[in-house]
Amino acid sequence: MSSSKFDHKKTPVRYALIVGILLVITFIMLGRALYMMTVQRSFWLEVADRVKRDSVTVKPVRGNILSSDGQIMVSSLPEYMMYIDFKTMTVTKTDTLWEQKLDSITTGLHAIFPAMSKEEFAAHLGKGLERQSRHWPIWKRRVNYEVFSRVKRLPVLNLSNTNLSGFHYEEYNARRRLYGSLAGRTIGDMYGAKDSARCGLELTFDSVLRGTNGIIHRRRVLGKFLSITDTPPVDGADIVTTIDVGMQDLAERALIKELREPDVHGDVGVAIVMEVSTGDIKAIVNMEKCGDGEYRERKNHAVSDLLEPGSVFKTASIMVALDDGVVDTTATVETAGGVWPMYGSLMRDHNWRNGGYGLLTLPQTLMVSSNIGVSRIIDDHYRNNPAKFVEGIRRLGLTDDLHIPLVGSSPAIVRMPKRDSRGKQYVNWSATTLPWMSIGYETQVPPISTLTFYNAIANGGKMMQPRFVKEVVKDGKVLQTFPPVVLRPRICKAKTLGEIQTILEHVVSQGLGKRAGSPSFKVAGKTGTAQISQGRGGYKASGVRYLLSFAGYFPADAPRYSCIVCIQKSGLPASGGGMSGRVFHEISEGIMAQSLKLDVRDAREGGEQLLPDVKDGNILAADYVLSRLGVKRRADWSGSYMDGNPIWGRAVMDKSDIRLERERQYGRSRMPDVTGMGARDAVYLVESRGVRTRIVGCGKVTRQSIAPGTAVKKGMTCVLTMQ
Repeated sequence: MSSSKFDHKKTPVRYALIVGILLVITFIMLGRALYMMTVQRSFWLEVADRVKRDSVTVKPVRGNILSSDGQIMVSSLPEYMMYIDFKTMTVTKTDTLWEQKLDSITTGLHAIFPAMSKEEFAAHLGKGLERQSRHWPIWKRRVNYEVFSRVKRLPVLNLSNTNLSGFHYEEYNARRRLYGSLAGRTIGDMYGAKDSARCGLELTFDSVLRGTNGIIHRRRVLGKFLSITDTPPVDGADIVTTIDVGMQDLAERALIKELREPDVHGDVGVAIVMEVSTGDIKAIVNMEKCGDGEYRERKNHAVSDLLEPGSVFKTASIMVALDDGVVDTTATVETAGGVWPMYGSLMRDHNWRNGGYGLLTLPQTLMVSSNIGVSRIIDDHYRNNPAKFVEGIRRLGLTDDLHIPLVGSSPAIVRMPKRDSRGKQYVNWSATTLPWMSIGYETQVPPISTLTFYNAIANGGKMMQPRFVKEVVKDGKVLQTFPPVVLRPRICKAKTLGEIQTILEHVVSQGLGKRAGSPSFKVAGKTGTAQISQGRGGYKASGVRYLLSFAGYFPADAPRYSCIVCIQKSGLPASGGGMSGRVFHEISEGIMAQSLKLDVRDAREGGEQLLPDVKDGNILAADYVLSRLGVKRRADWSGSYMDGNPIWGRAVMDKSDIRLERERQYGRSRMPDVTGMGARDAVYLVESRGVRTRIVGCGKVTRQSIAPGTAVKKGMTCVLTMQ
């Protein structure tokens, strides 16, 4: 039953009225939305940009690169690009304060960045204010935290509310080498502006070091931006290399010293030190003369230079003959007066002008590095089957792909003879190929392959893969290990190995490798001197270039390390034993001296207190060494050497102990005082401020060409005189 009070006739009218009102509201809302989307679109987009930012990428902290004993070699430090939002300053009426304080701001900026005058800063900032830029750079390059903090303390820029100051910044993770250019090409480098790896281990292990980007969005709440994390960034892991900082420094200094010798003037120098039992690369140096006459690492010659190795290859040739049983160590060969005809060409020994060596035994052919002796032995026994000789070379592992984790590396190239389709004539071989191949020509072998071969001789015939990285760690936990890899369990017969080891010892003790030897321990190895082909000009083009080498190991009776030194130079004199051998000697002597574990108390006589000479510099490291030598020392500071953070100061010698005094250092924008320091600490302190160094002499720094406290400028070079 319907109610008598409800009038059904009025329902359509009410319904129509409500619908009409809703339609009007809907059209108004649609019209307003359309107006905002068209006429006011740019305004509201600008408002949105001010109150929110979606999907902002947050970069993780890149992992460190560590030395074999855990010292940080490369780390990520924050750098900043600084900007001013002039439009926000105008809206908040801070531009008036800006104009009042402009003189103080530009004066302060000039003091921080002396390269630009006060007037230039005023003009630069004025241009940004005129354009009402929201992202105007204060300085066009990144700055470190110290500089960033100084800029942030300037008038107006020091306001806590960024809407009033307009000051904002972008933070980057910049790579810094704590040991300057040490092992620079192997460790690698970064493209600074792109934050991407360029070469070396930085590139090979980029995915491990880089980490994973995070995502945040930002919302403006009560006048401040709040960052809300959607996906947190995952920082990169650290890699532990096999590089020994002490050995690397020693090898670099020894090689550069030789390259600069007046009779050398080398163009390129390479030195590699490998641990015999593991294949660990303890030091790898690649020096190249630049246009200014200084030596720097520009290319990894140690793994990429495919050059004819010369006489260091003779060891492999003789090993093939011994292993195949075609000769033994009692064999003799006639070398006559040092010149021998070989299929229309003349083979010469290095002393042919002095009458040659005459009749030689097989061991003597290596001891005096006779081209005629080695080539005649190989040619006599393999001329009818040269493929057998090449197979023997490959059996020694010289052509193995070592899988070096560095871009540009390449395995050795030793071509195999091939016959035509009828099987009668060689298509890539001539009568002179085998004799010259046997003495290191017509082959291309990078230094790292030659060293790996000699390391196998030292390691009882076991060939190890060169290892550059031991493990990946993060937050103290090992994520991945790279154990030593055996490429070949045995490269030759045991009898052959014993014979060649004895011959290589005699090369150093009695032959041309005497310069590489040591009175303190036995050394075994082989010299090499080869002309470098000038392409189409061959070997007789003007300005003959030479590759001088010495490859060997020490101590010969219980091998611990193998080493190869290669020097490329132009003109005579040229001697692998005399020049590269000298570098090998310096490196081996230094390494053996570092490895001696003697207690200083053993050298005391009676009640006499023996105090070692301690250089100024990282006194935390000095304290660590002295504590293990049992030497009394005094210090008014505390710190742990294992933390890896240096403490700089001076060592004062007293009668019965050593006082280690901490000294305040200049800021990173000023030249430090490095007098009294050793080369490693001095170079680190100077180059960490972006200043290049050049060392003259050895010992302690007695003079520096740029006075302490001088403002550091781009392109500076500081000469450190040492005695």
